[in-house]
Amino acid sequence: MNENVKVTKKEFLTNRDENGREVVYFPETGKEYYVEYIEPRGYNVTWGDVDVVTKKLTGTYGAKHNGAIKANESLITKENGFDNIVEGEGSAYWKIQKMHNEWKLENGY
Repeated sequence: MNENVKVTKKEFLTNRDENGREVVYFPETGKEYYVEYIEPRGYNVTWGDVDVVTKKLTGTYGAKHNGAIKANESLITKENGFDNIVEGEGSAYWKIQKMHNEWKLENGY
């Protein structure tokens, strides 16, 4: 992340339990990686209880606490000052670890 980021860490992590945003920090290098889980296109993430008789979702909790955001709600954008935006499937932690190891090799750690 560069110094021109317009979103503070506090703003980014607001309601993190609802939206799934997080910051992964590496103490050895001081690097931080900002993570957002984007809701898959065409798939609505909903939470609730399944009625055992009707097998239908009841007591839906709506868009709150779904652990993901819609792509248009993303704070990780070029306009907000993020310069290395990576998208991908699979484990975000694996991808971050791989990126960080590559960064360490390139920067002599």
